[in-house]
Amino acid sequence: MAKTDPLVELDRPYSDPAAKPTSWSKARKKLDTAGVYWLSTVRPDGRPHVTPIAAVWMDGALYFSTGPDEQKSKNLAQNRHVVVTTGTNAFARGLDVVVEGDAKSVSDEPTLTRLADAFATKYDDVFGFRVSEGRFSHDGGDADVYEVAPTKAFSYQRGKSGSATRFRF
Repeated sequence: MAKTDPLVELDRPYSDPAAKPTSWSKARKKLDTAGVYWLSTVRPDGRPHVTPIAAVWMDGALYFSTGPDEQKSKNLAQNRHVVVTTGTNAFARGLDVVVEGDAKSVSDEPTLTRLADAFATKYDDVFGFRVSEGRFSHDGGDADVYEVAPTKAFSYQRGKSGSATRFRF
């Protein structure tokens, strides 16, 4: 888990001359409040795989779940490196955030219980997650839970005085 704030750098070549870097607190808020995220994993044959996910920001990391038979789960069994993105599809406004890290399995029940509560609050309990034997359980079956602590992150503030910011952990 990322316990300290990262080094924040404006990426000048991709920013308006008048731009200021996006603060980590603003990027973190976007990670906390977004509804849809995009998870990029690598298939065993090296091809990329991208899929939308629900996620929760907690204790300095993003958390998501997946069924053990889903493609992303098969990919993570071979390669834990991931990229998670969220933002907007509007070109002229909004904030996009990209997080790079490794997906680490989470199975301790106190953390899973907190996460199940956080998912229920954030997503109006649409998933109905319960904690059972070190994973989430719900009407659709079991789901493994993963933590992605950022090793590097980027944000792209769109619009007038747009900026590209790099966060180094």
